[in-house]
Amino acid sequence: MADCTQCENLNCLIKKHSLNDKILTVLENKHTIKCKKSQQFIMEGTPAHGLFFTYKGKVKVAKTGADEREQIVRFAKDGDIIGHRGGFGSSKYYSISAQALEDSTLCYFSKEDLKSILLNIPELTFDFMLFYADELSESETRVRKLAQMSVKERVIDSLIYMDKKFGSKDGLFNVSLSRKEYAEYSGTTEEQVIRILSGLKKQNLINAKGRKLGIKNLDSLKNEISKHTLNS
Repeated sequence: MADCTQCENLNCLIKKHSLNDKILTVLENKHTIKCKKSQQFIMEGTPAHGLFFTYKGKVKVAKTGADEREQIVRFAKDGDIIGHRGGFGSSKYYSISAQALEDSTLCYFSKEDLKSILLNIPELTFDFMLFYADELSESETRVRKLAQMSVKERVIDSLIYMDKKFGSKDGLFNVSLSRKEYAEYSGTTEEQVIRILSGLKKQNLINAKGRKLGIKNLDSLKNEISKHTLNS
């Protein structure tokens, strides 16, 4: 059982307010879900009954495009929210799918319990409002960058994002992704990703060890896309 009061994810909104007496009943109703690597726990188009928080692990969130190709829209790590568009509001179905990238533990709250939180804990409601505002801003920025960037720039932007999101150890990102997953996040093909990564490696800008990648020269990579990030 993932205990919210003992949770070390200080970025988690529930953890932040876990000592509030008004949230105790909701915490008792919470479900803890354990997912194996590659296990899908949200299927796109299925009824949306609640919201997930990543207690421990890594998750990819994807959406099917008009051409039936999967597009990864975001990644989640410890403390992050998953399925937030289905957790609140009038949406009856999840518009995304979610799959564990490694063995992960998730906290699940029903819509009813989330509604109780919002109505009874104004400080937490305000934090959720800030979260949704940030998510909207990040989504708008990403859409704009994807539309304006070349394929190479999109791949570089994805590498910088992975470094910021998951961090690195011994020169490699703390997440293992396939070249296909990099392509699905960058909005391109696996073949193009392989070609671009090979070029970046020859330029001594990135590390590569099996599936794992890492950045050797962050400043040089940032310079490659600086014209798109100055006003982001």
